[in-house]
Amino acid sequence: MAELVHLVRHGEVHNPRHLVYASLPGFRLSPRGVRQTRQASGYLADRPLGAVWSSPLERALQTAENLAAPHRLEVGVLPELAEWRLMDRWAGHRWEVIPELFPGEMEAYLQHPFRLAFAPETLSELAERITMAVREAEATVSGGEVAVVGHQDPIQAGRLLLTGRSLEELFRDRPEHCSVITLRPGDPWTEVGMWSPPSR
Repeated sequence: MAELVHLVRHGEVHNPRHLVYASLPGFRLSPRGVRQTRQASGYLADRPLGAVWSSPLERALQTAENLAAPHRLEVGVLPELAEWRLMDRWAGHRWEVIPELFPGEMEAYLQHPFRLAFAPETLSELAERITMAVREAEATVSGGEVAVVGHQDPIQAGRLLLTGRSLEELFRDRPEHCSVITLRPGDPWTEVGMWSPPSR
């Protein structure tokens, strides 16, 4: 079992059309996103990482590879760390047109994401999926630490459930690109730190 688990959101994505990319292929890190992953890699370089696990989506894998490089680790892939399936409903559309194409859905997402009748996966189901994946990742090492790379809402949902907080806090202090949330396993898990790349 790991002593600490670092939940890491992927770096900024190259997305000039401002699309909901969800699980669509072909969305890689922007130059700024690559810099963010290097900053996060530097932050974790001296930590005793024994494993790095990632969502299968390209932006997360790129991030995970940069985190793993200083430790000479192979990145493991957990499909359960993928994006919230709600986003696949809007995938390929510009964020600005979602309210027109899906009336009321964006407003509902922003106001009460824990109660979305139209979502193919509820927030509770997402939180359970991510929690199970993080626990699986945590169990792959004996001592030391683990990094788990994923996406904003999934990372936040897992963070809340693992630490015993309400899912109604989804939009409170959400991880930015390449933020590192450090948790200590327990019952419940304890959040011991949060780091974000310097903005520039």
